[in-house]
Amino acid sequence: MAAAQLTSTCILPSFEGLRSSTSKASFTSVALSSPFRSSTLRSSRALVVKSATTVAPKYTSLKPLGDRVLVKIKAAEEKTVGGILLPSTAQTKPQGGEVVAVGEGRTIGDKKVEIGVKAGTPVVYSKYAGTEVEFNGSSHLILKEDDIVGILETDDVKDLKPLNDRVLIKVEEAEETTAGGLLLTPASKEKPSIGTVIAVGPGPLNEEGNRTGVPLSPGNTVLYSKFAGNDFKGADGSEYITLRASDVMAVLS
Repeated sequence: MAAAQLTSTCILPSFEGLRSSTSKASFTSVALSSPFRSSTLRSSRALVVKSATTVAPKYTSLKPLGDRVLVKIKAAEEKTVGGILLPSTAQTKPQGGEVVAVGEGRTIGDKKVEIGVKAGTPVVYSKYAGTEVEFNGSSHLILKEDDIVGILETDDVKDLKPLNDRVLIKVEEAEETTAGGLLLTPASKEKPSIGTVIAVGPGPLNEEGNRTGVPLSPGNTVLYSKFAGNDFKGADGSEYITLRASDVMAVLS
């Protein structure tokens, strides 16, 4: 069996104010011997591009437009609670940071609606939201206000203040045994979709730009969509989830 690998490097076009990025495209051609015939398998080309846009140092100000918010990303945790150093591959992607700047808001109907957070506010946002930007030597995220889950002024998610139509729920612990009494392993435990409401946001905006509230209250036990929302772990090890009120299917009693 013989193999040949070709690696090429291409420079993406440079735009005014942005540093050029280097991407590598590579493929491997492998010849396989067979008693019937020889064939060549070629892997598809993989293009790796740096995800963050780097703003050149000559630009010292970045002003979000509309309902967008600029957030300085909180550094990833480098150690576990027990003090064990985590390799970079095991570090959890941050979902929190501090608001640096906000846009002018948006217009709904005839009403001007301002951004609900101010510069300096510590926030938590959806895991895959926004566009990452390297600015002034730090990692930032430009995202829409609606992608901000809530305000968190402590290090414990139980203190989260949800925004818009978001709801903070403490997840019910998974069953430890089957109906027949067999002990379940962590991998075989079914992900719970029941929990207790801890806090609710002020609700979504209607067509007139007014908050409509959320039909839930702290203390409600609810059933929610299994694969909705963002998962968090509290300081005491409890599991929490934040999701939109529309992802809550029923109130249990």
